[in-house]
Amino acid sequence: MTIDPPPKGPTRREVVKTLLGAPVYVVAAQARADAGSPDEEARIERVLSGLRPPVSVEGEASAKLADQMKALHVPGVSIAVMHDGAIDWARGFGTTGKRDAKVSDVTLFQAASVSKPVTAVAALALVQAGMLALDTAVDTYLKSWKLPSSPLTRDEKVTLRRLLNHTAGTTVHGFDGYVPGAAIPNLLEILNGQAPANSPPVVVDTIPGTQFRYSGGGYTIVQQILNDVTGQPFADFLKGTVLAPSGMTHSSFDQPLPGELAAHAALPHDGKGNALAGGPHIYPELAAAGLWTTPTDLARFALALRDAWQGKPAALLSQAITQQMLTPSLGHYGLGLLVEGKPAHERFSHAGANAGYQCVMVADAAGDGAVIMTNGDNGLRLASEILRGVAGEYGWNDWPVQVRRKIVVDPKLLDGFVGNFRLNPAILIQIAKEDGHLYLQARGQDRLEIFPESSRVFFTTAVVAVITFDTDGSTPATRIIIHQGGQDMTGTRMP
Repeated sequence: MTIDPPPKGPTRREVVKTLLGAPVYVVAAQARADAGSPDEEARIERVLSGLRPPVSVEGEASAKLADQMKALHVPGVSIAVMHDGAIDWARGFGTTGKRDAKVSDVTLFQAASVSKPVTAVAALALVQAGMLALDTAVDTYLKSWKLPSSPLTRDEKVTLRRLLNHTAGTTVHGFDGYVPGAAIPNLLEILNGQAPANSPPVVVDTIPGTQFRYSGGGYTIVQQILNDVTGQPFADFLKGTVLAPSGMTHSSFDQPLPGELAAHAALPHDGKGNALAGGPHIYPELAAAGLWTTPTDLARFALALRDAWQGKPAALLSQAITQQMLTPSLGHYGLGLLVEGKPAHERFSHAGANAGYQCVMVADAAGDGAVIMTNGDNGLRLASEILRGVAGEYGWNDWPVQVRRKIVVDPKLLDGFVGNFRLNPAILIQIAKEDGHLYLQARGQDRLEIFPESSRVFFTTAVVAVITFDTDGSTPATRIIIHQGGQDMTGTRMP
C-alpha cells in the first residue's frame, strides 16, 4: 500500500564543443520581455494562491503557499515554471534556515533521487559514443567490483538498460546518507554493505527483467560502471557531460558541497520544521542521490532533454537514444524517468527525498512543467499542491483535482473505527481519534486526517484513496478496506 504523496527552456542555444562524439550546448536563458511585469506578477500570485491537494473538499477554497508552508512545517521552497519551451519564472519563498536567510532562485537544495535521470543522461552519452551498450551484461564493463554470482543471472543478465529502468532485480531501495563528521564509506564498501556503510549489500535477488522494483542500489552500480569506463571521478564526469552542457551553473555532484556553493545552500529540516542536527547529510551514493542543484538548473536540464526528445539540432543527446530513454517499460519507468500521458501530452518526471529535502521535476512534450525544491520532510506534499496550482494557471490538461463531499457524523460513531488494522505482515494501519477528528497512519508514514462522506466511507485529501470501515454501526469495525490505485487492500482489526 502507498499512503503518501506523489512521487516541465532554453530560449537561446550556443554550440560550444563536441563531447563523446555528440554536439552539446550551453543554455543561456535570456529574460522574457514581460519578466517582472504586472501580468507576470499576477500570474505568479494566482499560482501561489491556488494550491490544491490531490483531493479537494467541496465548497472549500484553494490554499495559499504561505499558509501551506506553515501547516506542513516546510521552511523554504523554490519554484521554477516552464512554459512553451522556456523558463517562465523562478522564485524562492521562506527561509534557508541560516539565520532566517531567504530562499532565492539560486538557493541550492539536495535533489535526492532526481539525481538519477541526470546520471542516466551521462550513461546514455557513453552509449551514444559506443563506450557502453544498453543490453550487454554489465560485468563486461565493471573492473573494480563485480556482481556477486547468482543462479538468478544465469539466463537473464543485469544490463545497463535494466539498471536504469529498475528491472535488474537489484536490492537497496534508497540511502540514508551520513551525518557530517561520521565515517564515509567508499563506493566498494557501499556496494558490499561493509562498514562504515549503513546500507546492506547490493545484490540480485529476483530474475532480471521480470519486474519493476525501484533500486538506488542499481544506480550505485551505474556509478561504478561510469567510474571504471571513464577513469574520471564521477562528479567531474557528470559536470563535463551533463551539468555544463545543460547550463546547470549552480549544480554539483560533489559531496560534501564545496564551500563556495555551500554558502548558497538551504539547510535540511524534519517533518516538524526542526533543523537536522549537523546539517545536510552526505551522500557518497552520487548517482542515486548526490546532486545539489536549483529548480532553475533542473528546469534547464529538463528542457535540454525535451529538445533532444524532439530532435532539435545540437541537443544534449540524439533523438533516437532520447526516445529510448523516454519510452516507458515496467512501472511506467523509462531509462531514469517516470514517463506518463498520451501522445502530444506525454510527460516525464521524477521526485526525490533525502533527509530534510524533498523535490519534484515534471516536464512535458510541449515544454511546459515545473521544478519544486524544498528543505523540509513534508516537501513533497507541498510540491504536489503547488503543481496543481501551476496546472490550473497554465491549463495543463491532465492534472484534474478530485472533489469529494464531506458530511457531518456523530462523533460517537468514530469511536468504533479507532484501533489497529493489519493489511499484511509489513503494513500496520492505526486509526486514531483526536478532538472529534479521525486520523489514519501507516507505520513509518505521515499521519493523515480522513473525512466522512458517509457513515462508513472516508477519504483523505493528501492522496486519492477511499477508506471503508466494515461495521453495522452497532459494534466496532472488524475490517478496513483501502481502495487506492484501482486496488482494494483489506486489513483486519488487531486485538
